[in-house]
Amino acid sequence: MSNRLRYRRGDTKPVFAAPASATVIEIGDLLYLDASTKAPKPASDQADEGNLLANQMEFHDNFLGVALAASANGDTDDIGIATAGDFEFPCASATFDLGDLIGAVENTDGDGLEDQKVVAVDGEYASIGRCCQPEASAVTAVLVRIRSTVMEGLAAGVSG
Repeated sequence: MSNRLRYRRGDTKPVFAAPASATVIEIGDLLYLDASTKAPKPASDQADEGNLLANQMEFHDNFLGVALAASANGDTDDIGIATAGDFEFPCASATFDLGDLIGAVENTDGDGLEDQKVVAVDGEYASIGRCCQPEASAVTAVLVRIRSTVMEGLAAGVSG
């Protein structure tokens, strides 16, 4: 996806961090904090955990926020990252209730997550936020109130 400002409203509670030099980040990317480098990375950079739920749980545990700025290959300057606020993300056609849990979606190959697409999930352990605008008719974009696990300390995922 190309750079797209997905922010719609609310306090973004921004933080600033420098990506690793080889990391490419686009505006609107869902970001996690890489444990080994302590740098933000887009969802698609996360190692495949083998299945959708495991990928979502790992991403939830390290969810940093949404990129407010881009970072090209070779850049190491700090970028702004929203750790809160309401953001509109594309999704597969679906209806949403107020408060539905939302998480990152797996790519079509089933071997990783997408950077700017979301799906309803069954538990907080797989979520990055909640639907903040109900949609009774099927839509292909959902308004999500994100909540950074890294900055807000949501409970870590639990394995079955």
